[in-house]
Amino acid sequence: MPSDQVWVDIAVPRSPVRLPGVSMAGFSHRAPASVDISMIVHPSVTLLVDLGEGEGVAYETSGRHKRGSVVVGLLPGDLQATGRGTGQLLQIRLDPVAAAALLGGASAELSGTVATLEDIWGRDAGEAEDRLRSATSWDERFAEAVDLLGRRLSDHPPVDPQVAHAWRRTLSSRGQVRVDGLADEVGWSRKRLWSRFRSQLGITPKCAARLVRFDHTAHLLAAGHAAARVAAENGYADQSHLHREVATFAGLTPTALAAAPWLAVDEVAWPALGSIAEPSSAAQRVRRRTP
Repeated sequence: MPSDQVWVDIAVPRSPVRLPGVSMAGFSHRAPASVDISMIVHPSVTLLVDLGEGEGVAYETSGRHKRGSVVVGLLPGDLQATGRGTGQLLQIRLDPVAAAALLGGASAELSGTVATLEDIWGRDAGEAEDRLRSATSWDERFAEAVDLLGRRLSDHPPVDPQVAHAWRRTLSSRGQVRVDGLADEVGWSRKRLWSRFRSQLGITPKCAARLVRFDHTAHLLAAGHAAARVAAENGYADQSHLHREVATFAGLTPTALAAAPWLAVDEVAWPALGSIAEPSSAAQRVRRRTP
């Protein structure tokens, strides 16, 4: 990233989004020149709706190039985003269960890839972008997004309750749960849970646990916790194990991951429950500089 700094205004909804497993934030950026940023993987399927004019944001992963509004599947690999000038972006995170309900089988097929929004929603993608661009405030955009997503919930059958339970337990345990234990909880064999989980969510239960644990680890490192302590408290065999997992998911060392610009604004855009007071304005807007 160039030495010139990037100004980012972040808007978050006034209250939690009324769709289970869905969270969102709005970004308004101003950069003096073209800026590249590495996006850190997250245990969600991510919709990035480009609300700017002109060329829009470009994305690259595994040698594939996309531009404009995209859907990022789980485990996209080394994902780079490039933007220039000014623009606005609506980022919507869907946990895998919500993604399956909203995107159907496409969410599982997206694992490890990036697709354009048009690839997933067809002609509806352009209409959605137009509606979101025409909104005059971030509050209106959030409301429009909830309406657009809510209308799609009935289009696809939900995942198996057992799969949904296994995902929630994986998330609540921060990835420190055994697959055998999950299978016992839902009354399935390990093989059946593995098969149904993978076919509906796009990754195996073990990979899901690793991804959730990595996400918690990344945020602890970004908050300044020592790698040795993070490894000990998050179920890694040792610090070398943590280093290998960080390299696998982010292609970085723990030290470099802790300083990743994408994580620098994460706690502002996606505040943990109760970590930020209720904003007094219609949408809390925070200006942050990313190095």
